[in-house]
This record gives sequence, structure tokens and C-alpha cells, in this order.
Amino acid sequence: MTRESILELLESIRNGQTEPRDALAQLSKLPYEDAGVAKIDHHRSLRLGLPEVIYAKSKTPAQVAEIFTRMAAAGGDVIATKATPEMSVAVRERVPAAVFHETAAIIGLKQTEPKLPLGPLAVVCAGTSDLPVAEEAAVTAEYLGIEVERIVDVGVAGLHRILSQGEALKRARAVIVCAGMEGALPSVVGGLVAGPVIAVPTSVGYGASFGGIAALLGMLNSCSPNVTVVNIDNGFGAAYVGAMILRTAIRSVDISK
Repeated sequence: MTRESILELLESIRNGQTEPRDALAQLSKLPYEDAGVAKIDHHRSLRLGLPEVIYAKSKTPAQVAEIFTRMAAAGGDVIATKATPEMSVAVRERVPAAVFHETAAIIGLKQTEPKLPLGPLAVVCAGTSDLPVAEEAAVTAEYLGIEVERIVDVGVAGLHRILSQGEALKRARAVIVCAGMEGALPSVVGGLVAGPVIAVPTSVGYGASFGGIAALLGMLNSCSPNVTVVNIDNGFGAAYVGAMILRTAIRSVDISK
């Protein structure tokens, strides 16, 4: 349950629209619900302001569908990352409104009213081969209520391509940069923007890229001080951190008024 949904529940009790016993049944799932195959952390959105997300990889379609259905029943938005088409079929049999974002490998369900979006957050990828990771970041951020601007295929092999995106980068409150090979693009972007850059190494490249380790090490050794790094192919983690950065920035502004 979100802060807003709990406030609505408390208001409905005060107004006599909900019986205390019914409210207790809803709140009994806090802080988590034991679904057998998983303990679903409904309380996470109260602690962090952002919901728990299903990591679908290595789970069966039936397990993903069970967890997804229970999370959907709680009334919040639901995201499952690293999902397969087979998982999407299993989920949509039980939650028909769920949407499969194929490139991002995400199954999502939007159930809450959209708020004024935060951002914009620029999601940049070096090459078309990095698109699955970049789309995982972009789609995740959008489900978390962030306005996203996509900038694709602007790797350092043609430096003029990223330099031509100056206006878009200037608008961004934060930037996610996905790159494989030697992982140089985040350092270049870091030198062009005044905000935080979240670098995502991808497992794209020839043998000596070692499945993304070369890009990871290059990004960790970035000379741009505004660059931080998440794990290989972790577009979701970059989006989650980016959303928290933007939410914290707005909260700080509100407190200062």
C-alpha cells in the first residue's frame, strides 16, 4: 500500500465508509505478505516512496504470475523486470490489464493516478545494441512517475552525435548512460552536464570486453566527478536510483520553502 492509499483508508474509516474490521484485513498484509514462493514487501513504498519490483529472471512463469497478481490486488503499480514473453502470457491470463514491454523485458501495470511527473530524466545509450538495457531504465522510470527523454545511438565512435544533443542534456535533471565496449560515454556526458550521471555498463562488446567488465571498470575509473555506476546491465537499478534522486530534490525544495 502507498502512503496515499493508507490515508484514503483512514479517511474512509473516519467517514464511516469502511468498517474497522475491513480496514484491519487490508492492513494485515503490512509489512509483507507471505505468498509461499515469495514474501511480498507491500511496506516498501511507505519506507522508500517507491514500490517493490519483481525480478523475474530465474523464476517460473507461474511464480511471476502469482507474485504479480498479489501485488496488483494491493492496488499499486506493479513492475516485473527481466521478464520473458512466456511470463507475460501467464501474467496476463490473471491480470489482463498488464502490459509487456518487449525491448525492455518488463511486464508493467499502472493502477494509480498519474501525478505531475518529475524530471526530465535523460536515458542515453551508446549504440543500438545497448537499447534493451536503456529501455529497461526508461520504462522503469516511467512507471515510477518520471518524465523520460530518450537519446539513442550516440556513442563516442561518432562524437558529434552526443555533442549535438546539448539542449536535451541541458534540460535533464539527471542522466542515465548505458554503454558497452570500453564504456567511455558516461565520462563524456559527465563533462557536458551539471547534474548527476548514472552509468550503466552493458554486456555488449567483443571478447576482451569480458561481458561488460571492461565497461564497468572504465566507468568506475571515470575522471568526471559527477558519474556514479551501477552493475552490469542493471537498467532497473539506474532508474530506481534516478527516481530517488529526483524525488529527494523535490522534497528538499518543498522543505526549504
